Amino acid sequence: MSSELGDLVLYLARSLVDDPDAVEIEEEEYGQKVHFRLAVSDEDKGKVIGKGGRTARAFRLLMGAAAAKQGLRAELEIIDS
Repeated sequence: MSSELGDLVLYLARSLVDDPDAVEIEEEEYGQKVHFRLAVSDEDKGKVIGKGGRTARAFRLLMGAAAAKQGLRAELEIIDS
């Protein structure tokens, strides 16, 4: 189930960055909670975070809505690759 959430984040991130091949995602599931770690190249990190964190906030909002439909809670962490 949570792999669909990972696919959503991967699709969104790859559509925003200049180097989509560098986008990687890891997921850990703890019962009803799923934690995602999104890694992008250093040059593209600003595009995924956005001005003032707006894009990252939008990612988290979409993930939360999609996770809630599946009865899950989702967290997103953007890390250095």
